[in-house]
Amino acid sequence: MSLVSLTHSNIKAAQGQVAIVGAGPGDPDLLTIKALRAIERADVILFDALVSDDIKSLFPSNAERIPVGKRCGRHSMDQEEINQLLVACAGRYRNVVRLKGGDPLTFGRGGEEMQALAAAGIAYYVVPGVTAAAAVASYGSIPLTHRGISEGVTFVTGQGKGGRAITQWQQLAMKDHTLVIYMGIARSETIASGLMAGGLSPLTPVAIVSHASRQSQQVVTGKLDELSQLAQDERVQTPAAIVVGDVVKLTSDISWFEPDLALKKVGSQG
Repeated sequence: MSLVSLTHSNIKAAQGQVAIVGAGPGDPDLLTIKALRAIERADVILFDALVSDDIKSLFPSNAERIPVGKRCGRHSMDQEEINQLLVACAGRYRNVVRLKGGDPLTFGRGGEEMQALAAAGIAYYVVPGVTAAAAVASYGSIPLTHRGISEGVTFVTGQGKGGRAITQWQQLAMKDHTLVIYMGIARSETIASGLMAGGLSPLTPVAIVSHASRQSQQVVTGKLDELSQLAQDERVQTPAAIVVGDVVKLTSDISWFEPDLALKKVGSQG
């Protein structure tokens, strides 16, 4: 569908409904049953860059596919264009799926799309997905909370609207707590400096988990004062999340996910 059509005054009245669906971290086995059902009956799917090829292989062959991906510094469409496109698709198709990596309402801008659809009088529903923090915890073997080590967990984005810097790192430097930072790789030096200025020890364990749950997953661990160097490790590829806290110490003892081994097991099944 051409974006030019969005400016026409003769767009038909909305007749379809929109499913705002979380695709999870990339492993298709982590899709919910409801998410899979929405994908299977879709007439059109608007999908993000973070949606994996394995999940895209589940798209119906007769469904129109529209990439609307946003990656750091590389936007194929801005959010307002995506909002308008969703409204237009609902006027043309009965079953519209807006497919997002992770969970739509956790740093996924799903709320903005819900506002646009509600303002246009379009029916919609939301299907939750496994968010990055949950995937990092499970597949990186890093408990987000653990008795006697971490009494709580905070999710925070590494950058604000328009790429602006986040400045409240000192307030987020809580002891006996776990911090999960989305979209923070490019600002790792600022994040580490802010947390240490807020009182966290430079020796606080940190981990960067990239491509959580996928065969390309990598886990890089170290100390808070090494975070900037860790972020430059060639094994770190986006999407990636940063975990800060003493729970990272546990991963070496309870690690279970071996991507290469898992791949061999899958390939050996007959």
